[in-house]
Amino acid sequence: MKTNKVVYYLKKLLIFLVSILALSILVFFISRMTPTDPLQSYYGERTEKMSVEEKDRARERLGLNDPIVIQYGKWVQNAFHGEFGISFKYKQDVKIVIGKRIGNTLVLGGVGFILTFVGAILLGVLCATHENSLLDRAISTIGTITSCIPEFWFSLLLIFVFSVIWHVLPSSGAYSVGKEGDLLDRIRHLIMPMIVVIFEHLWYYAYMVRNKLLEEVRSDYVSLFKSVGINRRRIVFGHCLKNIMPTIVSIMAISVPHIIGGTYIVESVFSYPGIGMLSYESARYGDYNMLMVLCMMTGIVIIFCNILGQIINEKIDPRIKANEITERSEVSYGDGQ
Repeated sequence: MKTNKVVYYLKKLLIFLVSILALSILVFFISRMTPTDPLQSYYGERTEKMSVEEKDRARERLGLNDPIVIQYGKWVQNAFHGEFGISFKYKQDVKIVIGKRIGNTLVLGGVGFILTFVGAILLGVLCATHENSLLDRAISTIGTITSCIPEFWFSLLLIFVFSVIWHVLPSSGAYSVGKEGDLLDRIRHLIMPMIVVIFEHLWYYAYMVRNKLLEEVRSDYVSLFKSVGINRRRIVFGHCLKNIMPTIVSIMAISVPHIIGGTYIVESVFSYPGIGMLSYESARYGDYNMLMVLCMMTGIVIIFCNILGQIINEKIDPRIKANEITERSEVSYGDGQ
């Protein structure tokens, strides 16, 4: 039994490592194919005044003259030692620049993710227990409308209303000048970006929870429970919701790239100094070292969450794993024939 568990986790680890390797190769080579000149990012307007020889020497110093395969090999070697180079735009170690901003994204994306799914489960259960009622139809209509509004447009609308017209909330940044340690000021800057992150994804996942819960409510065992007089609320919360938890976990894992992407867009619109804003700047200015690390960080989180979601699913519902084993056996049997 222990051997099977070790093999199982080793397979998951191998999938994780191979995925990261493939991602690093893909990101590295695609980033080098962009027409943006990284010298422009590093030297700014001075680049236009540089001679051809000076540009060649500058590229040599930055390691940009080597063949792309050699560049990738050097990057991997340095990455194993925790060295990711300097940011061409900020003239600082990549880790230092990211370290200053990652906390802002963790707050916005992390809290937004938790609130989105807590709200999605509550909304899904509320709509499912009041199926086809006025409340269900009203929530469904409002939710559908809000989830169809583009994030950037919704962000601009909030800025126009709350910042331009009413002057009650700041339109950009993570804190006011000189108020980095002021918690209330940070919360005020966080309100509008957080609203966009939550409202853009809330109903999308609540609708999935609602439909899955309704499928479970219509199961035969629910009819049996009702016939013996068990309370509907007890059936929904004690049995139906528990049975759809594997689906909810899967949805949460799959939603990670969706919510991260939304967070990055929101950061760009609100000029919120996080990883999303930094990614946009890195792509725009050809800051290869920064872009590489940011893409790898995001990819690792997404890959890890998907694999973790699959592991949790298989622990909660062993039938998932059993079905995979059965399918592989059938394929092997078919090949043997």
